[in-house]
Amino acid sequence: MLFRSKKVKELAGKVDITKTEELKEQVKAKKRADMLIPLDEYVKAGIYLGTRVVTPQMKQFVYRRRADGLAIFNTDIIDEKLKEGAKYLSGFAPEDVILVCKRQVGWKIAEMFSRLTGIRVFTKKYPAGVLTNTQLPDFFENELTIVTDSWLDKNALNDTLNVRKKVMMICDTNNFPKGADQIIIGNNKSARSLGVIFYLLSREYCKARKIDADIPDLEWWTSEED
Repeated sequence: MLFRSKKVKELAGKVDITKTEELKEQVKAKKRADMLIPLDEYVKAGIYLGTRVVTPQMKQFVYRRRADGLAIFNTDIIDEKLKEGAKYLSGFAPEDVILVCKRQVGWKIAEMFSRLTGIRVFTKKYPAGVLTNTQLPDFFENELTIVTDSWLDKNALNDTLNVRKKVMMICDTNNFPKGADQIIIGNNKSARSLGVIFYLLSREYCKARKIDADIPDLEWWTSEED
């Protein structure tokens, strides 16, 4: 009798474990069904690939390290942060936002993002003091600055912080998100990865602001051809 009771408990435990694993898989499947784009599109673009350097603030978003030392972002969190970022950006009118992207692989993408959304973009050069020096003829005020890389775009970041305006930042594993009000995580070194990010921001922003724009499909954004 004792043996039978023990066996029943063991079997019950196995059933509980099986149900728990099934539930976990169901939750994962639901999450992936709710993603902005299919998971394999994130993977193909390499948006999950970080660097060998991981700052303390970005450690929480890292899933693991590859054998070669590259840190790997959690793709579920990438998607969540993109949703949050798109929603945050949608709260600002186009004329109140600027995008700064000094990294050359992002120029074509950033220009298309600007054309579709009406948001001003600075690519090759950000004019120093344009947000802070009222004596400059091209001075203007904005409410939000989108920074593609906090190191390359540090002049625009510092100017924005000096005038106490909002910052949305795309952060790789080696970035310090200090001063950011909203972050998007992902590979900000690759044209394909930045293409996915700005495609989704364009799509969600135009949808939320009811902007009638002919947005190219994802393939255009992730193509590295000029």
